[in-house]
Amino acid sequence: MSAPVIETVGLRKEFRTRKGRHIVAVHDLDLAVPPGGVHGFLGPNGSGKTTTIRMLLGLARASKGEMRLFGEPVPQRLPRVMDRVGAVVEQPKFVPTFSGRTNLTLLARSIGVPSISVDAAIAQVGLAGREHERFKGYSLGMKQRLAIAATLLKGPDLLILDEPTNGLDPAGIRDIRDMIRELGESGVTVLLSSHILAEVQQVCHSVSIIGNGRLLASGDVAALVGDGAGSTTRVVVADPGTAADHLRQAGYMVTAGTEGALLVDGATAPDDITRVLAEPGLYV
Repeated sequence: MSAPVIETVGLRKEFRTRKGRHIVAVHDLDLAVPPGGVHGFLGPNGSGKTTTIRMLLGLARASKGEMRLFGEPVPQRLPRVMDRVGAVVEQPKFVPTFSGRTNLTLLARSIGVPSISVDAAIAQVGLAGREHERFKGYSLGMKQRLAIAATLLKGPDLLILDEPTNGLDPAGIRDIRDMIRELGESGVTVLLSSHILAEVQQVCHSVSIIGNGRLLASGDVAALVGDGAGSTTRVVVADPGTAADHLRQAGYMVTAGTEGALLVDGATAPDDITRVLAEPGLYV
């Protein structure tokens, strides 16, 4: 069996608030991400996902425990492996009045990457034909694509994405999920942090489930959470036709039920349906 690309042993992060309250955000986490494909890091908001990612990237200090990337202990040897790691944890600071291509070209120069990498990254994230438009005119989905393109400039072996579909419309969600799936199939190992079970079911090969900072389960997606085919949610809206179109664009399987209702497969969290339908003003 190949060594994990990401590994943590007994990882722990403790905070103390200004009022002196003691908080344990990550509890003795043992995490192992295999090489290749898309690995889901699934848990509700506030479960410790982002804190774990920040520790792996050297953006936060662990209280105790061990972390390794490509077998190298971090943060001690993080500089040795950072060229192999790309991450989108927060929105990068692009120049609004510059085009997407110009922003990437400037970044490539600053990190010593040849300009041919810019063309490759643009094509890889599906921005070809839109790269000459100003960044400030991009949709949220296009801005997220450009952020991912920036991480791909150096040809990373590991890509870490923290909730990459947050705030996107259904079409943007579908496009980003398709792109992540393709990246995993290209040989890049992708760690996808998400609170949406249906997203993990649709995109990921393996998954680690976290709750209250503790690892609850880890393994094959189909074995742990299924493919979503067995879960069906009944949705009643005023305009079922339009709602069905938006849900399908977001990647859900939708069929017509009785009395104008919709049957949505793979929608294991009703909040996910509400989020998709709220964007165009369709309320459940």
